Amino acid sequence: MDREPRIARSQGSRHGLVAAVVSAMALLIAGSAAANPEYWRAEWPATDFDNMSVDPTEIISGGPPKDGIPSIDNPVFVPVSDATDIEPTEPVISLEIDGDARAYPLRILIWHEIANDVVGGKPVAVTYCPLCNSGIVFDRVIDGQVSEFGTTGKLRRSDMVMYDRLTESWWQQFLGEAIAGELTGTVLEIFPSRMESLERFAGRYPHGKVLVPSNPRMRSYGRNPYAGYDGASWPFLYRGDYDGPVPPLARVIVVGDEAWTMESLRNAGRIEQGDLILTWEEGQNSALDSSEIGQGRDVGNVVVQRRVNGVLEDAVHDIPFAFVFHTFVPDGILHHDGV
Repeated sequence: MDREPRIARSQGSRHGLVAAVVSAMALLIAGSAAANPEYWRAEWPATDFDNMSVDPTEIISGGPPKDGIPSIDNPVFVPVSDATDIEPTEPVISLEIDGDARAYPLRILIWHEIANDVVGGKPVAVTYCPLCNSGIVFDRVIDGQVSEFGTTGKLRRSDMVMYDRLTESWWQQFLGEAIAGELTGTVLEIFPSRMESLERFAGRYPHGKVLVPSNPRMRSYGRNPYAGYDGASWPFLYRGDYDGPVPPLARVIVVGDEAWTMESLRNAGRIEQGDLILTWEEGQNSALDSSEIGQGRDVGNVVVQRRVNGVLEDAVHDIPFAFVFHTFVPDGILHHDGV
């Protein structure tokens, strides 16, 4: 069973959520029965569940089993000039290391969530959690050893729980921290990346490469299985409270323990705080709005940089939903300008 809510549109409201709520309740009930290490040990005999840093009852089944959402382990790329099947304004996670520039379209990552790759000689895991809109690139070297990452099929507070294939420890995707197993407490290094439109990536890196499906028939690439999700009133499969000043599914730009709402940045166009500079420009589809990603509403492009010795450098950041920042950075500061 997939965990996609398949949120349908209805005549009575822009986003009909009845089917999604029923599906969520069923999965939550099933997750409650399965949210304990004794139940997990049969599927995960190599994972040390005696070593956990979180309450196991917070971890629920998202529907699929281990690797039921298959990671991309042998990525295939084409020159950006040949990526003609993707709308110019579709979102990609872009990464450049030592002159090696690559783009990972969300039309692919929304179905796989993790791409294990080597960029500029660096082993990386490009991750995207659709329920959180969290797109983060991690270093795959752990204690000097290169690992791959896969999906557990589990969620904690609606965020993907990954696992490494060296120790089968479980990792919280948004935090990049191991929460169960031998490596509990270990935190992965994050590489600066951008979530931007394909055309902006192509403009910056005309000789860059774009990820394409190794098997175009494997999934309905280009379709959004979470249609209407970022217009919903509540996160899918979210167990937790929320009392933030903006809707839980409002996009925010997170830098460390601070965040700015997308709306406030859109209104300002540019925000400066110390050596940090955030800018917004139109021209990127939401991957979580229309049933076709290329037709999603415009949520804009965000660039986050720091001045380092007088030079602007991309800064590590993420653009999740507000509830994600609230639940995983509870003491963080959200700048919202009354929005």
